Amino acid sequence: MIAGLLAALRAARWAPAVLRWGAVALAVALFFVNLRRAGERAGRAAERLETLERANDAQRRMLDAAADRPRDRDDLARRLRDGKF
Repeated sequence: MIAGLLAALRAARWAPAVLRWGAVALAVALFFVNLRRAGERAGRAAERLETLERANDAQRRMLDAAADRPRDRDDLARRLRDGKF
């Protein structure tokens, strides 16, 4: 059955044109699918970058706060008296 269909397709005069247009349509469809997947990958990468930037910002703020902390009890008492804490 399949062999008969293939033989009829080969014998048809319009078969090469249909196959050509089918190949073009398949190439275009694959291009759009690949474009969509690339967009999804780029979106995920942007989201990861944004999350990493937020985490780095929080860590930087924690380090800045730790660098500005009182060194001992006397320093803490002095800051409390001066109203700078």
